[in-house]
Amino acid sequence: MATRLAPVRHSTGQQVSTGRAPSQWWRTAVVYQVYLRSFADSNGDGIGDLAGLRSRLPYLAWLGVDALWINPHYPSGGADGGYDIVDYRAVDPDYGSVADLEALVADARKLGLRVVLDVVPNHTSDRHPWFQAALADPDSPEAARYHFAPPSEQPPNNWQSLFGGPAWSRTPDGRWYLHLFAPEQPDLNWRDPAVAADFERTLRFWLDRGVSGFRVDVAYGLFKDAGLRNNPGVYAPTLFGHGPEQAMTWNQPEVHDVWRRWRAICDEYPDTMLVGEVCLADLDQVALYSRPDEMHQSLSFRLLKSAWDPEPFAEAVRSALDAFGQVGAPVSWVLGNHDKDRQVTRFGGGAVGTARARAAALLMLALPGSAYVYAGDELGLPQAHVPDEARLDPIFLRSGGARAGRDGCRIPMPWNDSTGVGFSPAGAADPWLPVPADWDRYAVSRQTRDGGSMLTLYRRALALRAAHPALGGGEATVSIRGDVLTVRCTGAEQTVQCLVNMGSETTLIPWSGSVLLASSTSVRASAGSIALPPDTAVWLTEE
Repeated sequence: MATRLAPVRHSTGQQVSTGRAPSQWWRTAVVYQVYLRSFADSNGDGIGDLAGLRSRLPYLAWLGVDALWINPHYPSGGADGGYDIVDYRAVDPDYGSVADLEALVADARKLGLRVVLDVVPNHTSDRHPWFQAALADPDSPEAARYHFAPPSEQPPNNWQSLFGGPAWSRTPDGRWYLHLFAPEQPDLNWRDPAVAADFERTLRFWLDRGVSGFRVDVAYGLFKDAGLRNNPGVYAPTLFGHGPEQAMTWNQPEVHDVWRRWRAICDEYPDTMLVGEVCLADLDQVALYSRPDEMHQSLSFRLLKSAWDPEPFAEAVRSALDAFGQVGAPVSWVLGNHDKDRQVTRFGGGAVGTARARAAALLMLALPGSAYVYAGDELGLPQAHVPDEARLDPIFLRSGGARAGRDGCRIPMPWNDSTGVGFSPAGAADPWLPVPADWDRYAVSRQTRDGGSMLTLYRRALALRAAHPALGGGEATVSIRGDVLTVRCTGAEQTVQCLVNMGSETTLIPWSGSVLLASSTSVRASAGSIALPPDTAVWLTEE
């Protein structure tokens, strides 16, 4: 279980002090991502909420994570799962109130858990008061806080929305406005100082309420080419992220000054951090967002986007360690999140996908740096089938069904094998997304009683990671022999090796140490060797 944290006194716009030196807890933390709407419903309306999450905090402490990151909890227009925000300094009534969030933070702290909030600075909701004022008056100060272009027959340039179609839509009076995501998500103009000033007030508002930092959505965005020039190419979903074909819409140099200002604010609040979503093809560019005076971390998505094969996995690990090492930042490893298909499905589905997901978990939790675990991945949830009529994701809706969207990885969490899988109290309304008929097979209550379950594996791995500093905190070297990927993690007093057999045959590996943990009970150790089955990982200590 995580360590009990000292209480924090809140103030308004003033430094928060705990009387301790900053701990840099985030460098090796295991952060649990909570998709709030799908985690736990306390009042029976079919929607997860802060009170429901608060009631489940003991589960997170029992699991052994260090912090939780909550997807957006703000009042929203509802067009993109909460990422179209109406008020950044409030809580959506569906989720509770600011007082509920303060109570959650206080309870989490007592359990040794830190709370990280999601902040969305690239765009607002089209229902945000600023955008409504901009629609009403083209000459208003609020209009300068977005990207508008005069009426014309064609959009101002060739920029495309990531959700499909042009990135420009018309206002009722004929102007064009920019939205790199859904039309209900107009992009902010960060060249207007009022935008920066307002977000700095937002950071302080939540930091004063005891949160431990922020995950920054679309941190590589914010600034766009000042001349709105055409992109040299059209973005298509590639393996690792946006590249030169999106040179005018992402990764503008001015964005780094924003993170320097935000870092200075966090430095006033000890033990707080910023972690950025930076989806760029060039990992060296991603790492620049985590220079010592910018964000503390940038999420590394290479493992999440790599095929099940030793070469791409090894390259994902090496390239991240090299890139972030150049700026002195830890790597923030990600295997799953609310935007990608579940690991079990990505890795092949069924028994094969489950075995690979188990092995991948041991690999990620061995690597030096922090690890981000998406709620439900510790249960081995697959990507759920969602009927077309129940889908809500704008990716599905804007593509006319050509792209499935992300609803299947956002299905409510199964807590027990009762009707409704314990997500809501008895007699509740239907959940906001339909729960598959067999979802109870993955329930927390069942897996806690099963010594071989995915949940048991995660809990054991997290306990061992906390007990062995070489895991998560050591220096790593990566090698491949045949189909076996080996990561050697060296700490001050111990070395632990993580071996992953990514082939189709059992491999015999010479070894004279001890087995800490294996992802499968089929691992066989004998005098001087270990038989490692396919799609299996093992943690070994050296003698």
